[in-house]
Amino acid sequence: MVRPLKIRAVTIGEGIPKICVSLVGETASQLKKEAEFLMSEGVDVIEWRVDFFENGDDVNEVLRTLTYIRNWIGDTPLVFTFRSKKEGGEREIEREAYSMINKAAASSGAADLIDVELFGQEEDVVELIKFAHDHQVAVILSNHDFGQTPAKEEIIARLKKAQELGGDLPKIALMPQSMQDVITLLDAVNTMKEKYADRPIIAMSMGGQGAISRIAGEAFGSALTFGAAKKASAPGQIPIGKLKQAMAILHDSI
Repeated sequence: MVRPLKIRAVTIGEGIPKICVSLVGETASQLKKEAEFLMSEGVDVIEWRVDFFENGDDVNEVLRTLTYIRNWIGDTPLVFTFRSKKEGGEREIEREAYSMINKAAASSGAADLIDVELFGQEEDVVELIKFAHDHQVAVILSNHDFGQTPAKEEIIARLKKAQELGGDLPKIALMPQSMQDVITLLDAVNTMKEKYADRPIIAMSMGGQGAISRIAGEAFGSALTFGAAKKASAPGQIPIGKLKQAMAILHDSI
């Protein structure tokens, strides 16, 4: 049975899937404008994609800006994410620097969740999860594949591994080559929910073909979806307003 995850006043894994939108500004002033816009839109969760930030490799500047963002968004749950180049991010980062910047965010008191990539060095992943939990910070344990959608069994295996390693929110995002790939992803998520998941999961098929997966999470078992503000952080993200409308229609029908 899935145990919902409560972050501040938001409960993930209960009712309609929650909407997360990313801050992708390159400067603090751009981030402030984005944050103000998102607050006016009433999103459930905000993610800061630090790899877009011009000073994303400067820990002191990152922590300073993270504190600003926390002040700008008030009590809205905040995800700290440095997406590596190999998983679709804007820049590469060395293994030690990746661990250091995530630990700094987790111990800052400003971030509620950190996103850790599932296929980093396993000892690093385990250490980061423990460090975050020791600081009362939850972990999204994520995998992004921009090249393909693997078989159903592999999708489930990745989500199960993220759960077994202690991720609070296992996440998988895959690029489809056909609508059959989208169906494969949705089928895998549904099976994961029905048979294996003991915590909320996040799963989506990217690109235009995968848009249905961003809307239909409540039907298949994905507890959080990513929408777009003025600039998408991943292919296929749907503008916030349209996403809310589509999800509400589905919610009222199931």
